[in-house]
Amino acid sequence: MKNLFTYVKSILIPLLIGGFVGFITSSYMNNSMLVQPKFAPPAILFPIVWTILYTLMGVSYGILKTNSLTDDKTNKIYYAQLFVNALWSFFFFVFEWRLFSFFWILLLIALVILMIIEFYKKNKVAGLLQIPYLLWIIFASFLNLSIYLLNK
Repeated sequence: MKNLFTYVKSILIPLLIGGFVGFITSSYMNNSMLVQPKFAPPAILFPIVWTILYTLMGVSYGILKTNSLTDDKTNKIYYAQLFVNALWSFFFFVFEWRLFSFFWILLLIALVILMIIEFYKKNKVAGLLQIPYLLWIIFASFLNLSIYLLNK
């Protein structure tokens, strides 16, 4: 039962953070007002993908937590990337700092790579579960830069 609670908590934390940020920033998401690159996915895809990614993030962290594989370094990297991830939406949508957001997402990519390495060293599955997240934010960085260049 303790492991179940740990997994639920581990999954809920990123889902709640992502949901809260999405709720706050949703009224600022003026994608229809922005010129979009041809490779931009439909808006409906974003909440679906993020729900999956946040769930994988929580499962991954839960694997480490239930096996007593977390430490200060792991926790700092994990929560730092969650924080950087959450702030990106404010920078991009609320403040409309599109170029700054691009550099901010590069910081997120670096933190996620560090997280994957750290998780993988402790548990291969926990590290590998973060690969879709990394791929998505790399894609998002190209989308971010393209939107900036098309709308400056």
